[in-house]
Amino acid sequence: MSNILHVNLNCITPILDLPTTLSKPNKRWHSAFATIYCFRALHSLLNKKKNSSKVPISTPSFVVLNVKPDAFSSIDQTTLNAIVKGKNLNLLLESGGVEGVADALETDIKNGISGAVDDVALRQEAFGSNTYKRPPAKSLFHFVVEAFKDVTILILLFCAALSLGFGIKEHGLKEGWYDGGSIFVAVILVISVSAVSNFRQNRQFEKLSKVSNNIKVDVFRNGRRQQISIFEIVVGDVVSLKIGDQVPADGLFLDGHSLQVDESSMTGESDHVEVNSSHNPFLFSGTKVADGYAQMLVTSVGMNTTWGQMMSTISRDTNEQTPLQARLNKLTSSIGKAGLAVAFLVLVVLLVRYFTGNTEDENGNQEFNGSKTKADDIVNAVVAIIAAAVTIVVVAIPEGLPLAVTLTLAYSMKRMMADQAMVRKLSACETMGSATTICTDKTGTLTMNQMKVTKIWLGQEPIEVSSSISTNLLNLIQQGVALNTTGSVYKASSGSSKFEFSGSPTEKAILSWAVLELDMDMEILKQNCTILHVEAFNSEKKRSGVLVRSKADDTINVHWKGAAEMILAMCSSYYDASGSTKDMDDGERMTFEQIIQGMAASSLRCIAFAHKQIPEEKHEIREATQKLKEDGLTLIGLVGIKDPCRPGVRKAVEDCQYAGVNVKMITGDNVFTARAIATECGILRPDQGIDNEAVVEGEVFRKYTPEERMEKVDKIRVMARSSPFDKLLMVQCLKQKGHVVAVTGDGTNDAPALKEADIGLSMGIQGTEVAKQSSDIIILDDNFASVATVLRWGRCVYNNIQKFIQFQLTVNVAALVINFVAAVSAGEVPLTAVQLLWVNLIMDTLGALALSTEQPTKGLMDRPPVGRTEPLITNIMWRNLLAQALYQIAVLLTLQFKGESIFGVNEKVKDTLIFNTFVLCQVFNEFNARRLEKKNVFEGIHKNKLFLGIIGITIILQVVMVEFLKKFADTERLNWGQWGACLGIAAVSWPLGWVVKCIPVSNKPFLSYLRW
Repeated sequence: MSNILHVNLNCITPILDLPTTLSKPNKRWHSAFATIYCFRALHSLLNKKKNSSKVPISTPSFVVLNVKPDAFSSIDQTTLNAIVKGKNLNLLLESGGVEGVADALETDIKNGISGAVDDVALRQEAFGSNTYKRPPAKSLFHFVVEAFKDVTILILLFCAALSLGFGIKEHGLKEGWYDGGSIFVAVILVISVSAVSNFRQNRQFEKLSKVSNNIKVDVFRNGRRQQISIFEIVVGDVVSLKIGDQVPADGLFLDGHSLQVDESSMTGESDHVEVNSSHNPFLFSGTKVADGYAQMLVTSVGMNTTWGQMMSTISRDTNEQTPLQARLNKLTSSIGKAGLAVAFLVLVVLLVRYFTGNTEDENGNQEFNGSKTKADDIVNAVVAIIAAAVTIVVVAIPEGLPLAVTLTLAYSMKRMMADQAMVRKLSACETMGSATTICTDKTGTLTMNQMKVTKIWLGQEPIEVSSSISTNLLNLIQQGVALNTTGSVYKASSGSSKFEFSGSPTEKAILSWAVLELDMDMEILKQNCTILHVEAFNSEKKRSGVLVRSKADDTINVHWKGAAEMILAMCSSYYDASGSTKDMDDGERMTFEQIIQGMAASSLRCIAFAHKQIPEEKHEIREATQKLKEDGLTLIGLVGIKDPCRPGVRKAVEDCQYAGVNVKMITGDNVFTARAIATECGILRPDQGIDNEAVVEGEVFRKYTPEERMEKVDKIRVMARSSPFDKLLMVQCLKQKGHVVAVTGDGTNDAPALKEADIGLSMGIQGTEVAKQSSDIIILDDNFASVATVLRWGRCVYNNIQKFIQFQLTVNVAALVINFVAAVSAGEVPLTAVQLLWVNLIMDTLGALALSTEQPTKGLMDRPPVGRTEPLITNIMWRNLLAQALYQIAVLLTLQFKGESIFGVNEKVKDTLIFNTFVLCQVFNEFNARRLEKKNVFEGIHKNKLFLGIIGITIILQVVMVEFLKKFADTERLNWGQWGACLGIAAVSWPLGWVVKCIPVSNKPFLSYLRW
C-alpha cells in the first residue's frame, strides 16, 4: 500500500503547489479543491486495500501518513563519486558547491551531523560503512599443505607407504600395518603441531593488523569535537585534519588553511598537492596531510573509495623474514648438510652390510642369501634401511629453529602488547635486544604531557592575578590565543560551566588558561574577525602565525605565537604591564632573554605572543607573496607551561644505562629547559652544564664538520632546539660509528629519522599517522618506561632462541653420532624411525614451545648489548652443549655395546633402554637450557606454567610410548629397576651442567679456532 500511496502522492504534488499569480479568493477555491481531491484519493485507496484483503481487519479511526521523502534522495553515491573521484568542479557547482552537497547530506557545516545512533545507522545503510573487504585469512588446511611440501616429510611418507604395503603383504593387515602405519602417525603428528603453531601465529598477526588499522579520527558531531574510530566514520561527517593525519575517507574541503596533501600513496607522485575551496577541494582516503589544517566533509567511505578498493586486494604479509631468522636458516642449512652426509654414509654402510650377508634377522638367520632371498624380503629390507637414513635426516635438520623464532616472536609480541608496545615489524623485536643507543623525545615520553600554564610575564613583570591585566592587552592576548590555534573549545549548551578543550597538549594548556582565567569567548572573537592567511606550526619553524581583519574597524593585524626566543628575535618593541608600548633596546632584550632562561631552568616550556597592525596598502603588497610579517613586531607577553616528568622515568633511564645502553634526549625545547628535564630524568649529571660537550643545540651540531660530529656524537647527552633534520643527522652519525640505534618520534617530520634508525619507536597517543607508519614499534602509552620494557623483551627474544639452539644442537649431535657409530660398527640403528620422529617432536615443537615462552629476567639487563656481528652460538653455548652431548654419546654407546650384559636383558629391551634414556636425557637437559650462564636452572620455574606443563606431557607420553605402544613404537615394557636406571643416568645432566658452568671460556669465538 505504501508504494501505491507514494505513487499517488507524486501525482497530486502539482495540485498542492499553488501558483503564485492567483488572487486570494482563487487561492481559497484552489485549496478547497486540493483538500477534496486528496480526501477522495485516500478514501479510494483504503477501499481498494480493504477489498483486496481476504481476512477482514478493523481499521483505526485515523491514518498516519509518513509523507517524508526517502533520506538523502537529492544526492546519491554515484553523483558523489563523480564529483570527488572525477575531480569534477563543474558538477560540484551544479550541486550547489560544497554547501549544497552538505545540505543534501543533511550536514551542518559548522556542527557536523547529529551523531545519534539512528542517524549514523541511516547513513551507513544509504552509503555504506568505512570498512573494506579483506582477502580471506589463510585456513588451517593451507598450513597443513605447506607443511606437506617439506621434501624430507615427503620422502618419509613415501617410505611409510612402501613399508605399509610390503608389511601388509607379508604379515597380513592385522600385523603388517605397524611399521608403516606408525611412521604415518608420527609424521602426521609432527605436521599437525607445526601447522597449528603457524596457523595460530597467523591469526595473531591478523588481530594485530586490525588493531594497527584502527586509527582515531577527530570529528565534529552535534557541535562537539570528539575522537572516534576510523571505522565509525560515515558519509556527511565533518572531520578535522592536521599535519601528519591520514585522510580517513574521500571528501571535500570545507574550511582550513595552508593545506598540503601527500598523494604519493595514490598517485606515486611525491610532490605535495595544495587543497583549497576554490581550485582543488577534493580529498582522497589514504593520503597524508603534509602541512596546514582543515575540516573536510566526508562523501565516500569504505569500498566506495579508491583506497578501500585497493586495500581489499592487499593481504598483510606475515612471511617477513627477520635477520635472526635468516641467520638461523643458514645454520639450519649447515646442520642439514652435515645430517645429510651422515645419513648417506649410514645408508651406504647398511646396504653394503645387508647385501654382503652381514645382517641377521630376529631368529639369528642370515637375512640375505643371494638368489634364495625373496624379492619381497629384499624390498622390505631396503625400504627399512632408506626409512632409517631418511629419519636421521629428519632428526638432523632442525626444523624447530624457525618454529622457535616464530613462537618466541609471536609470544613476545603478545606480551609486549600487554606492556604497552605494539610491534609492527617482527625484526624490531630482536634488533631491540642489540640496541646500544636510544634517542628519545622529551615531551610526552619523558614528561607526562599534562601541560598547565603556571607563569605569566607581561613586559618585565610576572603577573599573579589575571584581573590586573589592562583591557587593551587582555584583548590582544585573547585574540592571539583564539585566532592563532588549531585547538577548539566546546561548552555543552545545557548551561553547564564545564568546558572541553581539544588539540595538542600545548594548545589545550593555553586555551584552558585563556578561557578559565582570562574569560575568553572563542566563538565571539572568531565571529568578530575574518582570517585572511595562516602559517601553521611545524617543528622546523617552531611558531605559527595568523593574519586577521577586524569586522568592527576593518584593521588588519598579524599575530604570532611560538618558542619564546624565536618570537623575541622578531620583536622591536613590547607592551609593559599597563599596556603601553615601549621600544626594545639591547639591554631590555637581554632582560627578556634572562626571564626566558629563568623559566626554562625551572623546567617550563616558554611560549611568547606578539602582534603587529598592518596598514592596508602593505597588506596588499604582501598578499601577492602570501607571507606574514616576521619583523618589527610588538611582544605581548610570555607564558611558562609546566609539564612534569613521568613517575618511573628516572628508574627506566638508570636501568638502560646499567644495561650498557646510552640514552640521549633530543628535543625542540630551548637548551635550559632541556638541561633541567634531562637532569631530573637522570640523563645528565647535575655537574654537566651547558658549557659541557654533553649538551648541544641542533644548529651547532648541524654546523660541525663531519669529522667533528663523529668525534663528539658519543659525548652528547642532550640536543636542544633540534629540527627533525638534526635528529636524522645524529642517527646517521651513530650508525656510522657502529651503534644499533633506537629512536622515538611522534611528528610527521620525524619519519626520516624513524626510518633511518635500526628501531623506530613512534608514540601511540601523540604520534601522527605518518610517524606510526614509518616506525617499527608503537609505544601505546607514550612512556619511556615502556621503551625500557621493549629493550628487555628484545634481549629476552634473543636469549630464548639461544637457549633453544643449545638444547637442539645437543640432541642433534648426540643422535647423529650414536646412529652413525652403531650403523658402522654393528650394522643396525638403535633408534627406529618412529622413535626418532618422537624425539624430533619433543625437541623441535614441544621444546621450542617450552623454551620460547620464558619471560624476561632482571639478569638480562645486567649485561652489555649483543653486537649485531657477534656469533649466534657463543663459547658458553658450545661449552654447555658439547659437555652434555659427549655425556649422552658415552652413556648410550655403552648401552649399545654392553647394555645386554650390564642389565642382563635381550636386544629388544636394550634398544628400549637406549630410547628411554635418550628421551629422558633431553627432558633433564631442557632444564639446563633454561639458564645459559647461571648455575641455578630452577630459578623462576614456578612462574612458567607452560614449561612445567610441557615437561609433564612429555614424560606421560614417553611412559605411554614405552609401556603401552609396544608394536607402534617398537619397544618392550621396562620394570621399575630399569626405569630407575634410565632416570638416574638422565639426572646426571643436572650436576654435570652445574660443574661445566664453573669452567671459564675465552671471548674469542669458538669457530674462529677452526679457521686457518
